[in-house]
Amino acid sequence: MTVAASNTLFAVVFGLFVVASLVLLVLTGRFVVAQAKRSKARWLAGQSGEGDDSPDPVDSPGDEGELEEVTALVLGGGSTRGAIQIGMLQVLAEHGFVPDRVYGSSVGAINGVAFAADPTPGGVERMTQMWLRIRSDDVYPQGRLHGPWLYLQQRDAVYANSGLRAIIEEGIPFEMLENAPIPVEVVATSLSDGGERWFTYGPAVDAVLASAAMPAIFPPVEIDGERYIDGGVVDNVPIQRAIDGGATRIVVLLCSPPTFQPPPSRRPVEGMVNALFIAIHARFARDMSRLPEGIEVILCTGPEGATRDFDDFSTTEHLIALGRAEASEVVRRYGLGTVAYPDPPLPVAPHVRPTAEGTDGLGAPDHRTGVVEGTVVDPGGSDRTGAQHSEFGLPDNGSAPVTHPEPGT
Repeated sequence: MTVAASNTLFAVVFGLFVVASLVLLVLTGRFVVAQAKRSKARWLAGQSGEGDDSPDPVDSPGDEGELEEVTALVLGGGSTRGAIQIGMLQVLAEHGFVPDRVYGSSVGAINGVAFAADPTPGGVERMTQMWLRIRSDDVYPQGRLHGPWLYLQQRDAVYANSGLRAIIEEGIPFEMLENAPIPVEVVATSLSDGGERWFTYGPAVDAVLASAAMPAIFPPVEIDGERYIDGGVVDNVPIQRAIDGGATRIVVLLCSPPTFQPPPSRRPVEGMVNALFIAIHARFARDMSRLPEGIEVILCTGPEGATRDFDDFSTTEHLIALGRAEASEVVRRYGLGTVAYPDPPLPVAPHVRPTAEGTDGLGAPDHRTGVVEGTVVDPGGSDRTGAQHSEFGLPDNGSAPVTHPEPGT
């Protein structure tokens, strides 16, 4: 082969190499730009609240469909008043209400995990019988010497949590939280940094016991080398967690009224307890005042009073009945569940009785529950505005100062 022919062949091969390199560079550049657009689109979707799992706008032509409705059940804390939630759960189960997710704090964690295990009337009946059997000594065992001096001893709690652990073990039929038939999450307070710790997997009994460890009453629960106390200290009614989890409809079971006005303190310790209750209710009021648009929150609230102390189980049956009455009205108004609630009978009288203050047109109590998109809604269907709203967008029932039980179980 002559030198001229060799030079010509080299030029041709080199030219092809250059062209192939240019094509490869162009394709690589286009791929990088496309990936950058996708990453930016995902980031923007995350900023707007759609999350990283949203459909890719680049690869999804056409209009996006409506977001899937997710119903969450949130159970707040309230000590022995947790029996009120049992009555509410009875009615919800009887009408076929099964949430997509369950969130619980303190005694709400105990009831919530048990309900997530079996959200049927039979499952709730089992919970009911357990609550009716509980006596104060089962949870708060009394020694030969007891009284106020127990709070001054050099130990981290007044009572051991062995009795409470036994009750939780009996009520939860699975070992690991991730094995619950309905996804369930419970919250506890970390003693390392004072933050909230959410348990979504791991030993169920330990997680629930930590969520219900009332400060000074029960000892902290150690999990993976960290100590935890009652979740109600940081998030007694975890509606924000449900919203962050994608819930569009939230049914909240409260053990007490949603507002709290502390009574005058007669002793320093009462002032400390009132301060704790103010902080607990302030978190709930703040979350309610910041509800995103499109989020529906339905409240089932407990009444004032009805219990004397955090260790008083003598009114359990009465509290369950109060919970049933509350939930029956809410289910009837909002149509929760799959089993239709029968319509109330029509009044026999040919005319409607005059409306009295605090009653509706039929003389029944003016029942106020339910919040839609941050607005208090009467179950009868009319929005309430003006003086009938509290500053936090919560129902103002105009009653005497609200009292609240000890936080925790």
